[in-house]
This record gives sequence, structure tokens and C-alpha cells, in this order.
Amino acid sequence: MVFLCLAGSACGYHVAGRGNALPAEWKSIAVPALTNRTTTYRIEQRLTEAVVHELLARTHYRVVAEEKSADAVLRGEVTSIESSALLFDTVTNRATTMLVNVRLSVRLVDSASQKIVYENSDFLFREEYDISTDIPSFFEEQGPALDRLSRDFAGALVSTLLENF
Repeated sequence: MVFLCLAGSACGYHVAGRGNALPAEWKSIAVPALTNRTTTYRIEQRLTEAVVHELLARTHYRVVAEEKSADAVLRGEVTSIESSALLFDTVTNRATTMLVNVRLSVRLVDSASQKIVYENSDFLFREEYDISTDIPSFFEEQGPALDRLSRDFAGALVSTLLENF
């Protein structure tokens, strides 16, 4: 029994969110503003800011503005944002829960070797969000909802990069 426990502990498994599949020698990552191919106003700015914040909060890397001074460069392009109603209020027939899909093309490149460390041309972030059925509140929710979506997306992306899934 003890042998099985010891053998299982050496097999490479680790707790999700605790690993780092990125090169240990990296000290800095440049994150240029994402490109926006959608009609959602300034979504690229919100997503870029959230990714920078998430990298600073969860990693030891410095996030720098200049690509030339970085050990790696994370580039991305928002290719689509779609939302659809999932749940409705039975009294008013208004949507109460929306499903939001954000698709991006993401690439992390080692600056020295120009080797692609991570690439996903169809990175899909999908999340459900509750919305208000109160009309004035509904329109006031768009900004905070996009901020929440950006934070959630950034967490998912950084986890993917660190775990290399």
C-alpha cells in the first residue's frame, strides 16, 4: 500500500493551477494590446488589461511594454464574441442568464529563439452570466459584465499557459 502511494506521487501529477510549464529562465513577458476583429467596443483593451493583471498576480514574470526587452511575447486577436440567452423569467419572458462565447487566436513566442511555446488559433472562453430583468439595471450592467468576463477570461488563459493544456 505504501509502495503504491509513493509510486503514485512520482508520476508527474500535480494540483491544477500550481504548475508552471513555461521556461524557468524567463523573467519577463510582453503583452501588446490584443487585436479586435469584433464590433464590441474596446473589448481588446479590457481583455489585455485583465491578462496583464492576471500575469502579475499569478506569476513571477515582469510584464513589460517593449517586446524587444521581453523574454517572451504574448499576442492575441479577438475573433468573435457571441451571446445567447440560456434561461428566461417565466413571468416577463426576459432572459435572466446569458451564455457568452469569446473566441481568440493566442500565441506565446520565446523572444530569443522565436519558438512558439503556446498557440491556439481557436481559444474558446465560454461562461454563463446572470443578468438583471430590471430594464434600467440591464443597461448599466454592460460595463461591469464585460469587466467580469475579461477577468474570467484572463484567469482561464493564464491557467492554460501555466499548465500547458
